[in-house]
Amino acid sequence: MTVVIAAGGTGGHLYPAVALAREFLRQDPRTTVLFIGTSRELEKKVLTHEGFELKKILAWPVMGLGMRRAAVALLALPVGLYQSLRILRSRQADLVIGIGGYTSPPVLVAASLLGIRRVILEPNAYPGMANKVLGPLADIIFVAFEAAGRYFTRSKVRVVGTPIRRAFLEPVSVVSPGPPEGATGATGGANRILLIFGGSQGAHAINTAMVAALPHLEALRTSLSVIHQTGDADHDSVKAAYEAAGFKGQVVPFVFDMPRALRSADLVVSRSGAVTVAELTACGKAAVLIPLPHAIYRHQERNAQVMESGGAAVVLSQENLTGLQLARTIETLLRDPGRLRVMEARSQALGRVDSAETIVRECLALVGHQARGERQ
Repeated sequence: MTVVIAAGGTGGHLYPAVALAREFLRQDPRTTVLFIGTSRELEKKVLTHEGFELKKILAWPVMGLGMRRAAVALLALPVGLYQSLRILRSRQADLVIGIGGYTSPPVLVAASLLGIRRVILEPNAYPGMANKVLGPLADIIFVAFEAAGRYFTRSKVRVVGTPIRRAFLEPVSVVSPGPPEGATGATGGANRILLIFGGSQGAHAINTAMVAALPHLEALRTSLSVIHQTGDADHDSVKAAYEAAGFKGQVVPFVFDMPRALRSADLVVSRSGAVTVAELTACGKAAVLIPLPHAIYRHQERNAQVMESGGAAVVLSQENLTGLQLARTIETLLRDPGRLRVMEARSQALGRVDSAETIVRECLALVGHQARGERQ
């Protein structure tokens, strides 16, 4: 079977897609998986690292742009559709999966024209425009949150959670032989491990706040190890700030082995994208969440509210964020192991770990039904 996945633009689209690709191969090693994306560096970097083939089409974002740029993006759709038709025909695709974003429309429309089975995945509580438009073309619509289901034809909807890579679900001893270099973790010694990341490309606001927080965390300097994913743009300046403040740990542009980093952490400071929330809850981690305030539909704020109301996270507003506020929140939580344990248990209670397995099982059945129907 050949599965084509349209996913690109952000880690929030790529990583659920990678989780599904891995699960297809686990359930049926004969499966061939092809990704269709764009020329963005993130897609190339992640998919090359994960070992998957990427075919590129012309596609640009439409939402959140000015009228002129949106018009240019719309003009690219016929080109992307033509390219998608060629790829799907040449690869004899059996199933196309759209994860949302601007690569999905041309690929899903091409699959519809060719009579190829189609499913979409919506990982957020409020669906993106691409998935809402593509809903009528899909055979099955997988959603992470019950609230998202009301925007689609109810008979097509399956509430399954957000797919995450199986490495997040493995025992700690399998994911990593130990915590990151220079740290021993809460259960292995005196040091606590703080993980900070702002999504696949980093977050300047979180980087800036954390640099401002360092002087206020002096009391924890000798007992705290930090893993901070900065993104490329801020890496050098943030790393220099940690070195000047005398904090040990790892300051890196990108964390490829996020399962290892997340499983080792005692506390996480992060955005609240759908994938991040799914990974936090699968690992049962307490978090300080700083939602991206300008995300379309404010979906990160909705995701963070779910975590906070469930007792698994503290939410800080980026608009009012200061280094002192962030430092006090981090220190308060790290100095209260009992509260951290409660937050971890509530985080884990919010998680769903069988999403990828469920989606792949239903997809295999969908393609199998089609194949049987063609033989009759």
